Amino acid sequence: MTRSFQVIVVGAGPAGSSAALTMARAGLDVALVERGTFPGEKNMFGGILHRMTSIEEVFPEFWAEAPLERHIAKKGTTFMTGEASFHVQHETVSFDRTPYNGYTIFRPRFDRWLAQEAVKAGATLITRATVEDLVYQDGRIAGVTILGRTGRISAPVVVAADGVLSFMAKKAGLRRPSFDPGQMAVGVKALIDMPREMIDDRFGLVRDQGFANEFVGCTGGVRGGGFLYTNYDSLSVGLVFHLASLRTSGKTPYDLFNAFLEQPQVAKLVRGGRLQEYSAHVIPEGGYAMIPELVGNGILVAGDAAAFCNATGVNLEGINLASHTGILAGRTVVEAHERNDFTTKTLNRYKERLNFSWVMKDLKGFRNAPKMLHIDRIYNEYPDLVCSMMEHLYRIDGTPKTSIPKLILREVREKIGLGKTLSDILTAWRAL
Repeated sequence: MTRSFQVIVVGAGPAGSSAALTMARAGLDVALVERGTFPGEKNMFGGILHRMTSIEEVFPEFWAEAPLERHIAKKGTTFMTGEASFHVQHETVSFDRTPYNGYTIFRPRFDRWLAQEAVKAGATLITRATVEDLVYQDGRIAGVTILGRTGRISAPVVVAADGVLSFMAKKAGLRRPSFDPGQMAVGVKALIDMPREMIDDRFGLVRDQGFANEFVGCTGGVRGGGFLYTNYDSLSVGLVFHLASLRTSGKTPYDLFNAFLEQPQVAKLVRGGRLQEYSAHVIPEGGYAMIPELVGNGILVAGDAAAFCNATGVNLEGINLASHTGILAGRTVVEAHERNDFTTKTLNRYKERLNFSWVMKDLKGFRNAPKMLHIDRIYNEYPDLVCSMMEHLYRIDGTPKTSIPKLILREVREKIGLGKTLSDILTAWRAL
């Protein structure tokens, strides 16, 4: 049996649902196809939803109606070794007055809500449907087939928003058959139940304030870092590993994550909580250099499927990029239907829109950031250097004090080397 639509969106994550919402509100008959039993079921996300001005245009009441957790009023960074840590924290009244700077969210709840908004606008949500292949007619895409089902879903154009491994982009010949592990990361996360009162007291929060913390030096020398984010009555705690570095190390994410949770500075933050779930997810970390071909005859690629993730080492942005690119893809498909032309020539308007958007400008601006993240000393030697210097500064033992400039120079020479440090600083400067 064949069902016909004007457009098929593969994947009901932020990119796919934003595209479907945009097109449905423009009057198109949209099929939003999701492999899970509900949108967000298979998503792992332990982070922050940054402000999305584009979806505010499509959905003016977004911030009032979306299922958000806490707004981020405090951000911190912790440099760690096995026995010591040094923590810096940024807190400003403006973050509290302008909560749109970022919210913690649960992807299963958020994705389901956003997909339902697309359904309210007229889209048809098809769940438990794994897209198996693209259907071609006269050399152009004419629909998709669903694994284990007879017939097909028919449409003249497809928006591939099926995640970082995007089989649709691969089937359409828009990306390489295999990935470079040097451009990929894997994230592992635990969701820890904790009473709201305990979270507020432990992190110094009031009302719906939230706290976001990053950890450096917690991955056993593997390239990567840790995070802890406060939800209303739970904590999202996890690690992100550079895939190639993890493979070379021979270590397992599970063992490294357990060691992270047992580190004294982390253990005291999660004490009293109860583990609710554990999950893992692949993350595109290659930035601008990883972006595949975005358009083909009858197909556009958006969100993680197009590697739209900005990992700068300071922030990790993905969901806001995904939603914005989904909206731009949706607007392009609306125009294509007005012209009744779904060729690459017409759909290239999507690429033009992207090039004028903040998404592509940010990715281009930070195109060298992955090179900084490949400095192995960041994940071991530098946290040790920071903690050692702070220990010397704070120690009072009756011996003469070393001036701070001399202390820094001595520690750098002993622990890393002046030449290596200058080289790393230059790499970071060029990257950021």
